[in-house]
Amino acid sequence: MAATPEQNGRKPVRAQAKWVRVSPRKARLVVDHIRGRTVPEARTVLAFTPRAAAREIEKVLRSAVANAESNHGLVGDDLLVSGAYVDEGPTLKRWRARARGRVARIRKRTCHITLELVEDPRAEARPRRRQGAAAQEPVAVASEQEESAKPKRAPRRRKASAQTEEVAS
Repeated sequence: MAATPEQNGRKPVRAQAKWVRVSPRKARLVVDHIRGRTVPEARTVLAFTPRAAAREIEKVLRSAVANAESNHGLVGDDLLVSGAYVDEGPTLKRWRARARGRVARIRKRTCHITLELVEDPRAEARPRRRQGAAAQEPVAVASEQEESAKPKRAPRRRKASAQTEEVAS
């Protein structure tokens, strides 16, 4: 059996959104994409996921990172999504009129989204990024003289097809 984050000495940071108006089945499809990823990777995945549940899950991820940074003094980019699950919430029942005096039930499902973040063990080996303008290194830009010194390639010539040669003669 795998060791839990508490056994490894890393207590998970949680964030939960309750009564979210998204079907749990649809939200689970999105949550499965970010489980086990680092926070920057998870944000990228959620930003490019076209499902509506991705926006709600991204809000929960931002909340969990804010909890980790403010309450536990952790760095947001060095966190890992260790647990991500969606539980079923209460279902709102609505009615829609149908033919011949009948009625059809509409179920508006809700869910509870929970994300757990832990410190990434690989982050300890990585060097920390420096903050501020000093962290940015100058980008080498080629000068105009260097551009003109490069040998220029001659344009490609197209081979004349057999039909064009026959027409020309």
